[in-house]
Amino acid sequence: MNHSLRARIRAGDPEAFRVLFDEHSQTVYRHAVRVLGDWAAAEDVTSLVFLEAWRLREGVRPESAEPLRPWLFGICTNVLRNTARAARRHDAALRRMPASRALPDFADELVGRLDDADELAAAQRALARLRRGEREVFTLCVWSGLSYAEAAEALGVAVGTVRSRLARARKRLLKLSAEELSARSGRRNTEPPAARGQVRDGHPLVARSLRKAHR
Repeated sequence: MNHSLRARIRAGDPEAFRVLFDEHSQTVYRHAVRVLGDWAAAEDVTSLVFLEAWRLREGVRPESAEPLRPWLFGICTNVLRNTARAARRHDAALRRMPASRALPDFADELVGRLDDADELAAAQRALARLRRGEREVFTLCVWSGLSYAEAAEALGVAVGTVRSRLARARKRLLKLSAEELSARSGRRNTEPPAARGQVRDGHPLVARSLRKAHR
């Protein structure tokens, strides 16, 4: 990205933000879909990311020649953290409600709308069992293809921290994803068949992503 466009973004030029959105919105959206497993929630996250980018535009350094993707993914990571906290508060509120008013669990219905439903559900459950830092590094580097340096910039940590977290995440996920798939297959006879094809973009899964990452 050239210096002029960076300067225009920092100055709040709407046309420059349109260019930024056109270039990066689909990448941010795909990342959110993979993390959340919910295309509607990912749309909301994508909107919030670019609203936050507008609010934080003065943090863009116009003299830098570096791409803005790590900056956007850093914002996206924070939005996803806030989304997760809000979801936990919502779940806690539901648990405090009387049993007669409890809402039905639509998790299986949601997973049934995604390609490779069994594997994606297993991947997300396995990811949820990692430490947050390991999970964020894995999704940024393996699922969304950021380099170690870009992920370090996005998360505000050292490159060595990214390397060590990713190594731990890969090792644990190889085991956890296999356990989750095994447990899922054991429950398959009691669940309705999954509908396919609602999300057009393929979703790299934990085991598959790990195999590619080691090539």
